[in-house]
Amino acid sequence: MAYTIRDGVRLHWRLDGAAQRPVLVLLNSIGTDIGLWDPTVPLLLPAFRLLRIDTRGAGGSDAPAGDYGLAMLSDDVAAIMDDAGVASAAVAGVSLGGMVAMQLALDRPERVAALALVCTSATMDPAAWDARIDTVRRQGTAAIADMAVGRFLSPGFAARHPEIADGLRDGIARQSDDGYAGAGAAIRDMALADRLAQIALPTLVVTAMLDVSTPYAGHGEHLVAGIAGARHVGVDGAHLPPIEAPAALATALRRFLTRDGAVEAAADALFEAGLVNRRRVLGDAWVDASLARRTPLTHEFQAMITRIAWHEIWGRPGLDDRTRRLIVLAITCALGRWEEFALHVRAGLTQGGFTRDELKEVLMQAAIYAGVPAANTAFAEAQKIIDALDRDA
Repeated sequence: MAYTIRDGVRLHWRLDGAAQRPVLVLLNSIGTDIGLWDPTVPLLLPAFRLLRIDTRGAGGSDAPAGDYGLAMLSDDVAAIMDDAGVASAAVAGVSLGGMVAMQLALDRPERVAALALVCTSATMDPAAWDARIDTVRRQGTAAIADMAVGRFLSPGFAARHPEIADGLRDGIARQSDDGYAGAGAAIRDMALADRLAQIALPTLVVTAMLDVSTPYAGHGEHLVAGIAGARHVGVDGAHLPPIEAPAALATALRRFLTRDGAVEAAADALFEAGLVNRRRVLGDAWVDASLARRTPLTHEFQAMITRIAWHEIWGRPGLDDRTRRLIVLAITCALGRWEEFALHVRAGLTQGGFTRDELKEVLMQAAIYAGVPAANTAFAEAQKIIDALDRDA
């Protein structure tokens, strides 16, 4: 075990991994200790040297009484980095850990190479946290343990893994009341929202699909908008991805923190090239609407099909757009992919890709080679689109 003493407070930390690898500092949420990262550590060690830190008030660190502040906690991190011989490192923090990471980036930007902000926020409801702090100081951490675990884990995961839920619940109940309340005060009193634009570091924002504490809406979205160039990725689970989605989180961290600028530039160029073809074939209005509907779950998939399907395939010179459109109609009819079929029927008829007679001939041909039931449905779906176009004409 390693300890740093700062202002008389003993702070526990652990350094693992090969010395030649870049250091990644891992910070915890309120109510957890360095064990939060245990499921993710084996997936990160091949790429990083990991410096895990118990926030003051949690785990093996001391829990002095009184309110803590984000500046105090970020100074703790800097002092530990000094003792560990780490001048600068990427910093990944979950919830409170993400808030501390942002504070460190603002106060000591030279110490932070990149940020990964996991299920965190730049602003929380002060009244709600004041009430929680008061409960802990009057009744102890056991009084809020069930509520906290209910927000930490998704119901399905907790039901499948009662040992994990019970372990987290027991850990909170056993945590120092002073430590939890002090860390809660740091969340309550944070002043990050108005300073996000000052963060000028590569930043990844990670949100979880079932997180009710710091979801993308109202929390992650503001980090993405406020920090210039911030990237976003969504993962499964609730508030603690290192436990509930370790593989997805580790993949996101490794891709972001070890990314190659030349490779990214090439991928961006392929996306833009594919977007040109996509707009030509489907029209600007549909493409703009489709891009606007992207979610954390679908964003990467949309980028992939734009790069590959729309650039690599639709950009090939061997067939013209009309022929490709008709091939798509025949295949989607045969496979019963009616959403995609309808998309290309509408786009083809409105973009001048083929005539109604040509559409009819494709479906007649499909009736022979793909079956009458498939063609029957295709004619019905096509007729709905034609009727709608005639009404709008």
